[in-house]
Amino acid sequence: MQIILLGPPGAGKGTQAKRLAERLNLPHISTGDILRHNVKNETLLGKEARDFMDKGLLVPDELVARMLMLRLDQPDVKKGFILDGYPRNINQAQTLDDMLKQRDLDIDMVIYLDGSESVIIQRLGGRLVCSSCAANFHIKNMPPKKSGICDSCGGKLYQRADDKEETVKKRLEVYKKEVSSLIQYYEQRKILHRLSADEDAEIVLDKIICLAQESDDSLKV
Repeated sequence: MQIILLGPPGAGKGTQAKRLAERLNLPHISTGDILRHNVKNETLLGKEARDFMDKGLLVPDELVARMLMLRLDQPDVKKGFILDGYPRNINQAQTLDDMLKQRDLDIDMVIYLDGSESVIIQRLGGRLVCSSCAANFHIKNMPPKKSGICDSCGGKLYQRADDKEETVKKRLEVYKKEVSSLIQYYEQRKILHRLSADEDAEIVLDKIICLAQESDDSLKV
């Protein structure tokens, strides 16, 4: 089963994608993780991406798509996947459709995690990120065992500049404008499901799993 998770910053896509992947025994594919992996390991694509990043430029869609294409060719993807961080626009969605078609695959379900502005501001305002491994924590919701230190690797935690309230509001405005056509794209295909991301993470996860099981009763959890 091929599942896409969409939602604004702070909706919990990454967290839900990882937990969902574990519960459904499917690989979690994050374009952010793929990009970091290629850059860290200095692959040919990673070196190309680094050139753009060092200049303060966004990594082009075409380059991210090539990285994703290689990931989709890995053996563990044959039984399905949970995709988050991609697509972000119609062009990327169409590129993804083409990649999957070449592999006799298709998207079965798109989950849109819709979070209210107040909840998202609260979540991002307290978010802490590891400077070494990029793991996420939260001052109130998921504090590290030791203040300012990552539980996973011992790296220092910091707050991203774009997680401050005014910046978050602007990010949400931009996201809503960009994602509106993408939502319509999947709604027309009747594979998009909206869920409130404001509820407790476990409740949201259970609802996603129920939707997945309704679409494919062979999924084991």
